[in-house]
Amino acid sequence: MSESYRVGYALQPKKVDSFIQPSLVDHAKQEGIELIQIDPSKPLQEQGPFHCIIHKLHNQEWKKDLQEFSSKYPNTVIIDPPELVDRLHNRVSMLHAVTLLDNASVGVPKQVLVNDKIQELDLHFPVIAKPLAADGGAASHELSLVFDREGLNAFSVPTVLQEFVNHGGVVFKIYVAGECVKCVKRKSLPDISEEKLRTLKGALPLSRISNLGLQDEEVEKAEMPPQSLVGLLGTGLREALGLNLFNVDVIRDANEPTRYLVIDINYFPGYAKLPSYQSFITHFLLHVLRPKTA
Repeated sequence: MSESYRVGYALQPKKVDSFIQPSLVDHAKQEGIELIQIDPSKPLQEQGPFHCIIHKLHNQEWKKDLQEFSSKYPNTVIIDPPELVDRLHNRVSMLHAVTLLDNASVGVPKQVLVNDKIQELDLHFPVIAKPLAADGGAASHELSLVFDREGLNAFSVPTVLQEFVNHGGVVFKIYVAGECVKCVKRKSLPDISEEKLRTLKGALPLSRISNLGLQDEEVEKAEMPPQSLVGLLGTGLREALGLNLFNVDVIRDANEPTRYLVIDINYFPGYAKLPSYQSFITHFLLHVLRPKTA
């Protein structure tokens, strides 16, 4: 008889609806994995045993409960340690890991953290204004494209300002689940010419610009990054971050097509948007759960 495994998941209701689909539950069950919903309002020790726990809750009560559970049941695999996940909740610290890759073809756009009134700004407009916190809350998604210094006046601090780089209107999303890595392409913001920039003033929410990008068929024609680069970012960042479940938003510099820039890293992203995500996630869980043979 094959082994069976109990995997607990602690997620917000919206995340449960999108990620824990019947197709994933059924696929995992066929491989001997039972997915069990954790109630964060009850002590975790009353809900086990678990072979593995996956989670995306940020409050201190949950972190404390998880730590106590892990101390008592050290053989339960926790995906991932909350103190490492927290690095991705800060838009400055999240990209630090990219600088550790030491690869000339990969970098990050120039950016600054503004904690006070803006004086000197060594950035080239346009810039993207992002809240410092990237904790998944509604405010963390309020990004804007800023065309001049006057456009910055509307933003409260702290704010991260990141130079906008023309990238052909396509963003590459590299999904990572342990050793499983998959890259897909999605529509992004359209390029902005110097001529067009001279006519643009102030700032615009990204939500008002994103629908002006390429058509789906144009995105489909975009060349994917080399598989070696996808592997480098997937494996390299997993090691640098110490995390298993994340995705990386990457753009190709339109002025230097062999150079790629990481603009964002998201913890426990929307895996259900991936084709065949059920096998992608189940394969990862099996790799974590099955005893390693010498």
